[in-house]
Formats: sequence, C-alpha cells, structure tokens
Amino acid sequence: MQEHLTYPGFLEVEMQPPPPEESYFHIIPVPYEKSVSYGKGTAAAPSSVLVASQQLELFDGTGIPAQSGIFTHSPVDCYGTHEETIPRIEKIVNTVFDLGKFPILIGGEHTVTLGTLPGLKSRFENIGIIQFDAHADLRDTYQGTPYSHACVMHRALDFGFPMLQIGIRSLEKGEHILRKNTDTLYYLDANQIFEEGIESLKIPESFPRQVYITFDVDVLDPSIMPATGTPEPGGLGWYDAIKALHKIIFQRKVVGMDIVELAPVSGLFYAEYTVARLIYNTMGFLVRKR
Repeated sequence: MQEHLTYPGFLEVEMQPPPPEESYFHIIPVPYEKSVSYGKGTAAAPSSVLVASQQLELFDGTGIPAQSGIFTHSPVDCYGTHEETIPRIEKIVNTVFDLGKFPILIGGEHTVTLGTLPGLKSRFENIGIIQFDAHADLRDTYQGTPYSHACVMHRALDFGFPMLQIGIRSLEKGEHILRKNTDTLYYLDANQIFEEGIESLKIPESFPRQVYITFDVDVLDPSIMPATGTPEPGGLGWYDAIKALHKIIFQRKVVGMDIVELAPVSGLFYAEYTVARLIYNTMGFLVRKR
C-alpha cells in the first residue's frame, strides 16, 4: 500500500540537502495512479526512484550536480479524484517556481504533467513542451475521462503550448490526423531515429527558447526499461536519450521536468536505478549549462 512506502531525499545518503531556498533542484514525488489502462504500479515509482538514488555516485563523470542543492518535498497527496489531485500538484509546482528554482516531478502516471501546465502558462510568456514518449497521448478523452494519461498532451495543446514529440511509435488514427493538422506540433518518431540516428533531432528554429520536458520512461526500449505499464518495442537506447537531453538543454532554456510512467517490478532494481541515473545526469547537464 502507498502509505507504507518510504520517501528519502534524493541522494541524501551522500549529501544532506540544503534548505529549499538554497537548493536549485526541487524533487516533487507524485504517486499518482488513477487512469492506468494496462500494467499497474506507477504509484510506487517515486518512492522506488528515491530509494534507488541512494546508490548513485555524487560524481557524474564530469562534476557533482548535487552541489547545486537537491531538496526533496514530501509526496503530493494523490487521494481523491483527478479534479481534487491535479490542483495539489499545481500548488507545489507554483511554490517551486515562486522560489525561482527547478522542479523535477517524479510520477506516477503521465497525468502528473497536467499539474504543471497552469503554472507554465501563467509564468512564461512563450514556452514549449518537449515530450519523450512511446505514445502520442493526444486523445481528447480515453476510457470516459479527459484526464487520462492517454490525453495529457491533448490538454497541453488546449493550453496552446507548442510541442515537440520524440520517440513516438504507437498512436491511433485520430492522433495521427491531429499531428498532421497541427502547425505547432513537431515530432521525431522512433522509426526515424532508428533510420537516421538521434543526430537527426533538430529543434525547429521557431520553437520557443524556453521549454519544459516531460519524459515518459516507455520512450526507452523495453530491453532497458521493462518496468512500465504500456511497453512498446523499438524504443530509444540509453545513449540516444542522454544525447537528446543534452542537445535540448544546451540549445534551449529548460525550466522544469517530469519523469513518469515507471511501474516498479519487485526485484528488478535496475529499472528504478536507471530513472534515478537519468534524473541525475540531466541535473549535470543543467548545472553545466548554467
């Protein structure tokens, strides 16, 4: 049960976190699981990633990102309906933005991203969303709700955000048509990455200079990320994902990030450790960009 999960601070075994006002990175655990449609378990993901983070080395191969300060919040209360929970996510994200810090949300299912959209819209005049995902998530409703994980990027379009999708390899016909007919929606799908390499990733010149990254772990190939509720063959490898994140961070100003859809499998420790490592490597890129 969720109430028995533990939430240690990210990498706290190696470095005690400074107070929130002095920490650049703010980890927000969001054990949100309400609309999963295949494999279950995303509510346990934030805890498992935080536990796995204790095994990371402080040195990431170039520097020590943790020296910029990593503060881990208490988990967001995800009991109740979508309409009750999403505003709670929004509130804590806005608190982090008010401090001028960098929020990193650890989900939970992809609906977690909905809690970031109002704050992004109100605080940043021109901002785009870059989505790493196996699925387009562009359905208007799914299984009777517009708050499904399968609808989250349609809600982002409703807010008017330009979007760049990376790694998509599963979508239904209506989503395909929507992508073709939306001028502000760009994409580099998995088959093109396979054929041309991750070097084919080019952020359109017209795309906003400020971006928010939402990273669904099922964008990774199941051979390295089997612990997700909706796996799809043919995904990105580790170095493809790292190269893409590096390129985005050094070509744009990234203001926040979420990483979602991990569904931990008992005894399969490498999946949550992979997510923890991905987060810490991203922190390293962000620190060096600053």
